[in-house]
Amino acid sequence: MDSASSILLASASPRRAELLQQIGVHFQALPVDIDESPRAGEAALEFVQRLALEKAQAGYLQTGNGRPVLGSDTIVVVDEQILGKPTDRDDALRMLGLLSGRGHQVMTAVALVDGQKVARALNVSQVYFRSLQPSEIEAYWNTGEAVDKAGAYGIQGIAAQFIERLDGSYSGVMGLPLFETAQLLQQFGIVTLGQ
Repeated sequence: MDSASSILLASASPRRAELLQQIGVHFQALPVDIDESPRAGEAALEFVQRLALEKAQAGYLQTGNGRPVLGSDTIVVVDEQILGKPTDRDDALRMLGLLSGRGHQVMTAVALVDGQKVARALNVSQVYFRSLQPSEIEAYWNTGEAVDKAGAYGIQGIAAQFIERLDGSYSGVMGLPLFETAQLLQQFGIVTLGQ
């Protein structure tokens, strides 16, 4: 497939890149910088979908070459509170403490734009953590894995041992729900591996 038929990924996330590669999508990473602050009164579902779309649109505006741009955003929600990436150690410890011994939602939105059309999808998964000891939370923070992850954990890493159960999409919790992403790509005539 030549570069003209590939997509742009509006993200610097190595996890999203790995997931796109997994389904055979040809892409070029195009990191974008948008304001990721929630708006007053904005529900979590609206927030995550808005960010995914804004990332895709920002990527498209950066290039303007007609290539489809994929944007995605992931948030963790517990007690109707949005947990994004931790700002520091104390914030991460607070988040992991909130998740300890209970369930939470992971919402990942995906948006694809090409200047003529827009398509969006949302995946919501339920993740259940076992009870964590304060020493485990501290030790996990010290690994460095929590720094750039929504909810201060990565399902694909060391934190996998904290997860008792997952109802939903593993790839969605990781940052890019592959089922929904493949559906969007098909709407734009983009072929994934094996099709």
